[in-house]
Formats: sequence, structure tokens, C-alpha cells
Amino acid sequence: MEAGRVSALVVAVDGPSGSGKSSVSREAARRLGLAYLDTGAMYRAATWWCLHTGVPLDDQAAVARCVRELPLDQGVDPDAPHVVVAGTDIADAIRETAISAAVSAVATNLAVRDELRRRQRAAIVEQADATSFSHGRGIVAEGRDITTVVAPDADVRILLTASQEARLARRARDVHGSDDEAAVAATHDQVLRRDADDSTVAQFHVAADGVVTLDSSDLDFEETVEAVLAIVAQVTGRDA
Repeated sequence: MEAGRVSALVVAVDGPSGSGKSSVSREAARRLGLAYLDTGAMYRAATWWCLHTGVPLDDQAAVARCVRELPLDQGVDPDAPHVVVAGTDIADAIRETAISAAVSAVATNLAVRDELRRRQRAAIVEQADATSFSHGRGIVAEGRDITTVVAPDADVRILLTASQEARLARRARDVHGSDDEAAVAATHDQVLRRDADDSTVAQFHVAADGVVTLDSSDLDFEETVEAVLAIVAQVTGRDA
């Protein structure tokens, strides 16, 4: 073992839009005393930066160059995971509809994915160090291809999924505060189009070998968090 490093736990959580992977992973990280990495926020930050600097999103080479220069400071504290670009706090801005509508153009850029995956792997490795945020305890990382490409050797790999109806209702509640018919209809295209676009460059609908599938269709938030913690305990032999 290298000096300054301790045994770190890496939990990778993958899944489609609206599966709850962000909120559930964040809470699981908090309860486990681990760092939390929201890779979706990284892609959204990259999209915000391209739009902010005026880079046409259909110019793939220009987008890739822009993202390689992305001055991103992304926190891994599950209680306060900040997202700052060039000194500007964009945590709220990256959740706006304009970013949601544009992010697939950036996230499906293969050169962008290579760059952000590199940063994601570095963030995961960093949490093995005793001087890191988690003091070497480890990290819960969630995103589209975390279980298969970014962290295929993670200690625990989970595909968090749910029915289309459940996912649309959850996203509608997140965005519109309601899951009535109008709210669900308003988020329908955003959720399904994003999944369709991203599925061209990442596999997140079917669990790869060694990945545990957790279907949260009939589970509430607390039950889903408890299920994730149970999987971590079962796979690692560690209690939450």
C-alpha cells in the first residue's frame, strides 16, 4: 500500500434518467461517510461552459477543446456538493431547462466523454488518499457509464432502474413539484430523449456482469437508500 493511502471503498451507481440515482447516491454517501461524485453535474457544467463561452454545440471539435479547458471546481461533500466554474457558482444554473435541453449534444461527444471520464477517475482515485475529503474512506460515484467504463473495478456496482412511469413521475416532481398529467407530459421528452441520445454512447439500461440491479419502481426514497446500503453491506461485508 502506498504511503498516505488507506483501504477505500468505491461504490458505482448507474441508471437511466429519473431512476433516483443522484439523490439516492448522495444520501447513501452521507450515511456511509464517503465522498459523493455526481458525474451528470460534470456534463451539465461542461454544457454551461460551452454556452457561456459561445461555442456552437454542433461543432464537436470546438466543444471538445472548450471542455478540455473547463475550469471546474466540483465538490464531493454529500452535504454540500458545490459546482463552480471559473469562480461562478453554477449549481442552480445547470439544473435549468436550457441546460437539460442542450446537455446531450455535449454528453454524446466522444472526445468530451474521454476528458470527463479522465477527471472522474482522478476524483475517484483521490478519495483513496488519507488527506482527501473522505480521509481515504472512499466514494460513491454515480452516472451513465460509471459501472462499465469509468469504474468497472469498483467494489460495489449497482444499476438503479425503475419503470418508465415511475421515472417520469419522479422527474416531474423534481422539476415541476407535481406528478399530475400535465407535469409528466412536460418532462416526457426531456427524460426519454436524453436516455435515447445517451444510449448511443453508454450502456445503462441492462446490468453488465457483476453489476447488481436494483429496481426502485415500487420503492420510496428511504426504501431505495436502504436497499443500496444493504447491497453495499452484502457485497463488501461492511455495515453501513
